[in-house]
Amino acid sequence: MTVPLSILDLAIIGKDQTAAESFAGSVAMAQLAERLGYRRIWYAEHHNMASIASSATSVLIAHIAAHTESIRLGAGGIMLPNHSPLTIAEQFGTLETLHPGRIDLGLGRAPGSDQNTMRALRRDPTAADTFPQDVLELQGYLSGPSRIHGVEATPGRGTNVPLYILGSSLFGARLAAQLGLPYAFASHFAPAALQDAVALYRREFQPSGQLAEPYVIAGLNVVAADSVAEAQQMHLDVKRARISTFFGNGRTFTDDEADLILDSAQGQHVAQMMQYSAIGTPEIVRDYLEEFAKHADADELIVAHQSTGTQSRLRSVELTARAVGLVPA
Repeated sequence: MTVPLSILDLAIIGKDQTAAESFAGSVAMAQLAERLGYRRIWYAEHHNMASIASSATSVLIAHIAAHTESIRLGAGGIMLPNHSPLTIAEQFGTLETLHPGRIDLGLGRAPGSDQNTMRALRRDPTAADTFPQDVLELQGYLSGPSRIHGVEATPGRGTNVPLYILGSSLFGARLAAQLGLPYAFASHFAPAALQDAVALYRREFQPSGQLAEPYVIAGLNVVAADSVAEAQQMHLDVKRARISTFFGNGRTFTDDEADLILDSAQGQHVAQMMQYSAIGTPEIVRDYLEEFAKHADADELIVAHQSTGTQSRLRSVELTARAVGLVPA
């Protein structure tokens, strides 16, 4: 493959699985990805979601970093309006100090939660309005000079943790271009504006101290298995699990119930969220990744290996790496 390949680990808590087992699976995935030659692994901040264990994102990154040696690790992303820029600078400054040259900081402006959870987080609904200013304040703490007189991040100051803007709309693309930062598009679950956003970002990009040329990371889903039938069944299981997450209100639907909802207009919307998905044998996945990289005009791909089971996710990680030539087939 002509572009680097990375992983978005959603830290899934599968059916009848505990958060501790999810974390063990994330460690196993990171260690495998490191051996296979993936460039980086990112973890996303989500709250009040029973199926995702990465809510304390910086803590999880620290745990994974302590069990790996070289692979880059980071947030994809931290939902900055949920936090003060100083707090995030201190957290990621600490990570970079403990694990030099391995830490990324992707930033988003969505809540990563629902309205009730926003209140539980003590988040002001208008906090997203100051996202651009908060990014600059955070950048000042990490790379200097501080934008608030007399306030420094310790650890953090001078660590120069690289920032990435995450987005699924033209807003993030324009901000990343204006600030001269890399741009990661969330096309693995919000595909609609991918090409328009990337084109705008490349057109309006202004070089910065961090980045001389535009750099685009595009997300997609991968389900690689030893047979097409197995991959398709895994993909269906993931869609069924999403139906329970979005519509179950704490209840897990039976397969028949989930399939009925998938056939409805609401269910079709869930399926469309996964528009960009490579599903099948390693050869099918390889061809899809190559075509998607061109379609997205991406400098790097970040893939969410979608499966409801840890072992099948790890198998997908391995099959994909071998198919695209990260390691000998």
